[in-house]
Amino acid sequence: MIIEAVLADALQNNVQWCATMCRAHGLSEAALGPRAWTSPRRTPLYYPDAVTLTADAEARDVLDGIDRTTPGASVKDSLARLDLAPEGFRLLFEAQWIHRPAGLPGSAADAGAAAYRPVRTPGELAAWALAWSGGDADEAALFRPELLDDPATTIVAGHAPDGRILGGAVLTASPRVTGVSNLFTADGVPASAAWSGVLAVADPALPLVGYESGDDLDAALAAGFEAIGPLRVWLDA
Repeated sequence: MIIEAVLADALQNNVQWCATMCRAHGLSEAALGPRAWTSPRRTPLYYPDAVTLTADAEARDVLDGIDRTTPGASVKDSLARLDLAPEGFRLLFEAQWIHRPAGLPGSAADAGAAAYRPVRTPGELAAWALAWSGGDADEAALFRPELLDDPATTIVAGHAPDGRILGGAVLTASPRVTGVSNLFTADGVPASAAWSGVLAVADPALPLVGYESGDDLDAALAAGFEAIGPLRVWLDA
């Protein structure tokens, strides 16, 4: 039951962050229903048009509330229960929700040469976004200055002594958990250093949640997280 409660908090926290990103792009029409969150307008790059919230969510709960007039809509099947292939979707990726209890000591790794602190200004955010995107200006444009005005959102950057950004993440605060998303490193820095830096900034009184896959999942587990359930993301072809 404890894991089920944490997983429910993780899903709600993730929807909160998706909605925040949508609002930063001028999209405020999303609906939060009993079984799914849906946006009637296409969401920003890499962000889902719908997210399931319960194990009994069905295809119609997500598909009836999104725009499929052009290809590319996506659905986050949060509990890996849906089969959207008959609806014309393909499986984009699978991942695991992760959870780190409150009060654990920091990661055994350290942040290396980087000092991690919150991003405060539009200029700092622009530099962070370029580092996150690997220098791709179009992808970096996803992170708009409006995000800095959201009191629940903290964008964290790890700065080298020479000012370069070596890693970072986004923290989303909700009443019972803090969500971690968009964690990245640059210039060959290991993910363990980013986790160590982010853990040093996050509120130790709240559990941390998020989702990862592949090598990124391994790094999260090494930093004290546990996998608590699968998710899938489907893409409308």
